Amino acid sequence: MKKLVVFGGSNSKTSINAQLAEWAGSQVEEAEVKVLDLNDYEMPIYGIDKELASGIPAQANQFLEDLASADGIIVSFAEHNGNFSAAYKNIFDWASRAERLVYANKPVFVMATSPGPRGGAGVLNIATSSLPYAGANVVGSFSLPSFPSNFDNGITNDELNTQFQEAFSIFTSEIHETSVKA
Repeated sequence: MKKLVVFGGSNSKTSINAQLAEWAGSQVEEAEVKVLDLNDYEMPIYGIDKELASGIPAQANQFLEDLASADGIIVSFAEHNGNFSAAYKNIFDWASRAERLVYANKPVFVMATSPGPRGGAGVLNIATSSLPYAGANVVGSFSLPSFPSNFDNGITNDELNTQFQEAFSIFTSEIHETSVKA
């Protein structure tokens, strides 16, 4: 059975991105899904002075271990001012100080959603272009616009659901061909 790690790039308890990521994870057959909550990795805001004084927090190493344990990763990024949320960016900054290849060369499906018509397009563009430098094998992406109108325990818009399924099938094929490397 394949192991997936899924998370929303937000620390909101009612994150629409977490909902989308968890739903996407449930669409993978024969997979054990581990859902990460960014609140479990809360750390001081990254700064070199803090790193030199105290080292890398245990939460950063745990995040790295959680990602490394997966055959594939699904993440849906919240967009804050056209960029990553501060919560995700801080976890990423700390983790990347311990291991540059945060995503451990794993297949990654990248998504974003928002209440508005752009569907987190800004952060999705940033993620798909920057994550490969952090060891992500980005094998697909999807943007869901107008979340409240297009999602109810799944994507309700037929055209958007078809777009998702087409992009996601590449990811699912990739993870079923890949094994966790010890």
